[in-house]
Amino acid sequence: MTRHGGQLLVDSLVALGATRAFGVPGESYLAVLDGLHDTAGRLDFVNCRNEGGAAFMAAAWGKLTGQPGICMVTRGPGATNASIGVHTAMQDSSPMIMFVGQIGTDMRGREAFQEVDYRAVYGTMVKWAVEIDNVDRIPEILARAWKTATTGRPGPVVIALPEDMLSSRTETAPLAGPAEYPEPMPAPQTVQKARAILAEAKRPLILYGGCNWTRSGSEALQRFAEGSDIPVVSVFRYQDMFDNYSPCFCGEAGVGMTPGVRKLITEADVILAVNNRFGENSTDAWTLLEVPVPHQRLIHVHGSDLELGKVYQPELGIHSGPNAFVEALAEVPVSGDWADWRSDARATWEAGFELGDLPSPVDMGKVSAHLRNLLPGDAILTNGAGNFAVWPNKFYKFGPDARLLAPQSGAMGYGVPAAIAAKLNDPARTVVCFAGDGDFQMTCQELATASQYNAQPIILILNNGIYGTIRAHQERHYPTRVSGTDMVVNPDFSALARAYGFHGERVERTEDFAAAFDRALASQTGAVLDLNISPEALTPRVSLSQMREAALKAGKG
Repeated sequence: MTRHGGQLLVDSLVALGATRAFGVPGESYLAVLDGLHDTAGRLDFVNCRNEGGAAFMAAAWGKLTGQPGICMVTRGPGATNASIGVHTAMQDSSPMIMFVGQIGTDMRGREAFQEVDYRAVYGTMVKWAVEIDNVDRIPEILARAWKTATTGRPGPVVIALPEDMLSSRTETAPLAGPAEYPEPMPAPQTVQKARAILAEAKRPLILYGGCNWTRSGSEALQRFAEGSDIPVVSVFRYQDMFDNYSPCFCGEAGVGMTPGVRKLITEADVILAVNNRFGENSTDAWTLLEVPVPHQRLIHVHGSDLELGKVYQPELGIHSGPNAFVEALAEVPVSGDWADWRSDARATWEAGFELGDLPSPVDMGKVSAHLRNLLPGDAILTNGAGNFAVWPNKFYKFGPDARLLAPQSGAMGYGVPAAIAAKLNDPARTVVCFAGDGDFQMTCQELATASQYNAQPIILILNNGIYGTIRAHQERHYPTRVSGTDMVVNPDFSALARAYGFHGERVERTEDFAAAFDRALASQTGAVLDLNISPEALTPRVSLSQMREAALKAGKG
């Protein structure tokens, strides 16, 4: 059968198992759009309002499903708009493939209209960047891209598609299906050695990360931790991969790291690190463990050999997928005299949920407590970047069925597109997005996408009229010298929501929130609740004024 390159690409994606592509159309990949014309119900194109929103949706889809999120954008401005989602997928270790329409091969190197060298631009941001010059190679390169995005340390791949290549005809057959790449397995003697090192500990700790956990893998990790009575800590924004109701779960190592988690990492004598890349946020800028040889005995397990020894030299480095490793490890627990170590850490984490009254018309401490009690066990929470993200990240308990979609990259605007992707994946689940007023306005136009595809989440806008994270840094380092962080003009968010077909309302007081959230849950068109938050309530325990006063006493400013 003869077909053009766009049809060959789409037919191969369908065979690989892709069911949705997120994008903004462009004339540079018209042949792909033509191929998508005949795949409704098998591979659906979600027409987004900005390429950044489309790329965020694809990155979130990859994190949520474990399958590559597919993004399609046009050349030049389309691709550069989408770069924020690609960067987020890389830092999140989330599988993603972005297809970029490209100028014709006959124009290359002349600075043609919207010409970009994607291998150069994305080379340091992705696992692989490639351009397909020959239509017959589409199945080959797509198969490699799918494998690259999903194996080892998952991440994004960028594929440039020249216009003339896509419109060329070929008799090459599409892919018939995905190849199977089982996780690397640990050798039995290596698992035994890891178990022996843990058994010699006085203060052991399990530190895990990554989105590519299976249910059986998460359960095996929990089984081993509970059977061995070892405290467990997640890296930044991956606490949903372990049941937080387990007595072994003791917190998250990330931005705003609590003293209890910091103590666990610094005072541990053995750390079993599974599937984490030892990023800046989970190590407090690589200060909690000495570089390159930590004083803690370190066992590092990762599916990519490139992550082993990248920053820290482990006593034992194990090249293994996380699920394969913990399923082997869980067969025999270890034991030691560390029960108080674990129980004290758990008690400290539980105590962290206790808050006094916050200086704000809407008290997010009380709102978070209400949501912990109310939301179903399989709820999905999303957020972008800002001080407001502390509420879903530090004041919610994720059971085995709940999920958190949040960017390790600290990308503003991620939460709304991620929530839309989650609703598209499973419309029946309750999806709640936490957004700051600045964060929301980065991608609020995607509410139109949500309405068009009937994928409308509940969005909570924590509206304090400032860029809160930057203001907090400003008050700590340059107190009283406020510059560039006020947002004195914001739209009427509830009216904006209604314009996009959502239920929208303003919540002025804490006591009004419960009824407003009930109305949001009942809405068939999603909801946006605009919460009246005082700038004083920048963090759960330190007000803006207290930050300023402390900085002035320290002689800053």
